[in-house]
Amino acid sequence: MSQFSERLTALRKQKGISQAAAAKELNVALRGLQNYEYGDTEPRLSILIRMADFYGVSIDYLAGRTDTP
Repeated sequence: MSQFSERLTALRKQKGISQAAAAKELNVALRGLQNYEYGDTEPRLSILIRMADFYGVSIDYLAGRTDTP
């Protein structure tokens, strides 16, 4: 599992929401979100920006480039 997928999963769990709820909020398919969390695929930049905004963290944090959210 990549650092991106680990952080994405951890942020969702910290927010206390299901994968289905997160997918709806992020306007992505549930299977797409699952693929991101399992490390099977990586999101496009536009989706990555929505994720960072939704979870209140930087893109660098999601990508594992910094440990500061």
